[in-house]
Amino acid sequence: MHRAPPPPPSPRVPPHGPPRRVLVVEDDPTVAEVVTGYLSRAGYATEHAADGFAALDRAASFRPHLVVLDLMLPGIDGLEVCRRLRRAEEGPAIPVVMLTARGEEADRILGLELGADDYVTKPFSPRELVLRIGSVLRRAESAPPAAAPAPVLRSGDLGADPGGRRAERGGHELSLTSREFDLLVFLMRNPGRVFSREELLHRVWGWEFGDLSTVTVHVRRLREKIEDDPAAPRLVTTVWGAGYRFDPMDADRAERAEAAMDGGPLAEGLFGVRHQAPGPAPGPLPAPGSPDDDDATDGGPRP
Repeated sequence: MHRAPPPPPSPRVPPHGPPRRVLVVEDDPTVAEVVTGYLSRAGYATEHAADGFAALDRAASFRPHLVVLDLMLPGIDGLEVCRRLRRAEEGPAIPVVMLTARGEEADRILGLELGADDYVTKPFSPRELVLRIGSVLRRAESAPPAAAPAPVLRSGDLGADPGGRRAERGGHELSLTSREFDLLVFLMRNPGRVFSREELLHRVWGWEFGDLSTVTVHVRRLREKIEDDPAAPRLVTTVWGAGYRFDPMDADRAERAEAAMDGGPLAEGLFGVRHQAPGPAPGPLPAPGSPDDDDATDGGPRP
């Protein structure tokens, strides 16, 4: 006797709010029908686009909360669609779940580097896909209760506002994806503690399982945006064989405070914190033996 498959799990959406809109970009009509069917029964409003150009048009008119995006598309491929979606965004980034038969690690990493929030390879479980979409949406739409706003997190000139979902470095706003921001906030809330990739996948992504290269790629992208030298990171450091650790900028903060006490100009940051503004270029070095020479003030020549 044939048993009907169990109904897909319902997404956690506001009980009285409108359904979340999901754009499914897939050229295989059978796969598209399965995905849209499961999402519709799970309570989502869905639209379908069968090629890259149609996907861009539907994204502009449908304004989805999330895009399920195949890589192998006619017209322009999914990677180019993702690039153009990211360039066209004016507000928060639209979450993207890539759904494709290309399962090689290089393809997954490239998709994640373009800003994809998750990557599911074919053949896939429709129920798992619905669960992953729900997890991505919850993370993208999460916010602290209005009655208890989360405090702004600071480490030297790096700041993150969990309530406003904004981050800055040196008074300049950082352009972070939703997942990059969540990763930064989590690490800043737990300074000095080492987290494995498995722990970060669970604590930041909310996944019990998944591709660990997702964490690796997001750490690298975050470093490119917050580190002075991403190749030699000082904020998000690697503890070999263990994971990643956030190291606060105590020394840098002390240097800026000392400079401010010397009377240098200060610039206003995004969160009302004043940062040391660049001062005039230093003059020529004093001639050896002059009253301004360091040796004349510290009691003798340096070793």
